[in-house]
Amino acid sequence: QVQLVESGGGSVQAGGSLRLSCVGSGFSYDRLCMGWFRQAPGKERERVATIDDYGTTSYADSVKGRFTISKDNAKNTLYLQMNSLKAEDTAMYYCATDLRTWCPRVPTYWGQGTQVTVFS
Repeated sequence: QVQLVESGGGSVQAGGSLRLSCVGSGFSYDRLCMGWFRQAPGKERERVATIDDYGTTSYADSVKGRFTISKDNAKNTLYLQMNSLKAEDTAMYYCATDLRTWCPRVPTYWGQGTQVTVFS
């Protein structure tokens, strides 16, 4: 059974940093594309960052230069390092995968989410 569990969210002052983690079970992170998504109240879900089986990363324009996605295949863990946080980064953050080497627009498997709140 595929499971994804996010952690690391919290409340942080604008300009601060957080590191999100996503531990998976029931599958191996090796040779898979995985991604971080977020959804704020009243807004559409947004793809934040992805990392494919080659380690190639992709970011939303709104987070480029501030967020870094990475994964540790040995630990089956996906990370999102978030620096220089802004109020507009406030959202529920989810990790997701389609168990493929590439990331479709809407993956099949999702975690339960972790809340990030940035206050000024």
